[in-house]
Amino acid sequence: MSTTSYRIAVIPGDGIGREVTPVAQAALEKAASGRADFTYEDFDLGAERYLRDGAILPDEDLERIKATDAILLGAVGDPRVKAGVLERGLLLKLRFSLDQYVNLRPSKLYRGVTSPLADPGRIDFVVVREGTEGLYCGAGGAIRRDTVDEVATEVSINTAYGVERVVRYAFELAMKRRRHVTLVHKKNVLVNAGDMWQRIVDRVAREFPEVSHDYQHIDAATIFMVSDPSRFDVILTDNLFGDILTDEAGAVVGGVGYSASGCINAAGTYPSMFEPIHGSAPDIAGKGVANPTAAILSSAMLLRHLGLDDCADRIDRAVEEDIAQSGSSRRSTTQIGRDILSRF
Repeated sequence: MSTTSYRIAVIPGDGIGREVTPVAQAALEKAASGRADFTYEDFDLGAERYLRDGAILPDEDLERIKATDAILLGAVGDPRVKAGVLERGLLLKLRFSLDQYVNLRPSKLYRGVTSPLADPGRIDFVVVREGTEGLYCGAGGAIRRDTVDEVATEVSINTAYGVERVVRYAFELAMKRRRHVTLVHKKNVLVNAGDMWQRIVDRVAREFPEVSHDYQHIDAATIFMVSDPSRFDVILTDNLFGDILTDEAGAVVGGVGYSASGCINAAGTYPSMFEPIHGSAPDIAGKGVANPTAAILSSAMLLRHLGLDDCADRIDRAVEEDIAQSGSSRRSTTQIGRDILSRF
């Protein structure tokens, strides 16, 4: 097979992101050896940069990122920075500027991991979350701030175009899995957006007769997530509900240390971004005890996005073997990375 070269933007970010990202890069290198060459472009973005010079995501950095093939992100967040500053200024700006309209989050209970559920059954599903619309658009505002008459609004933006492309992605993904899609919304109360989501799902579903589909209110879905998670295959939902549901999903499979994610521009017009769903964990940062497994699994998602499925499979197999044999043992960040890579 010929070797292909790729440019990868690397944003270690904050806290443990700086510790787990190099391990993910090492996994990329070893898994794709002989199949792909990677050139890394490092970006100093996150809390330290913001506290140093006030920059969050300068336009020149954004343009350089746009020219890469994919993005590997560590984590963003720091208690010294007001909540929302980095999240909106860096993470959401990247997702919106690069039109990463699919937030893809797999959840799998690995053999060797203990779920907090008494009888979890087989857990292996993926959440397809719309990534560029909904309540996260920033539409809304506040008047008479800090007075007794203050009014604050958050407006959910839903377009037929934006909904259909993520619905279509979910059904195409289901064709590669167990062929079932569950739409999660709150259409009995959010009657405008919910009705539009349902109509588009029903219409797109007619193009995929092999795929069954059903609907659950978000509150029911959170219940089934802990009472019968094996019923799910592909969960399709909007931006806010997906954010909440995937954190719950991370908990039921034993913790977010095993949960990877991708912010996908499925059209390929801009690079997609891959990251563990855990945060920067400032309480353990610098101690060398962060679990890099989710970051390594994110690198597998990056490889699969680039079409290097066989390389991604190598990482997935190595992670599964490592968790099954050593997942319960107390190991350092470096040791876990070394153990996983040794299984390739």
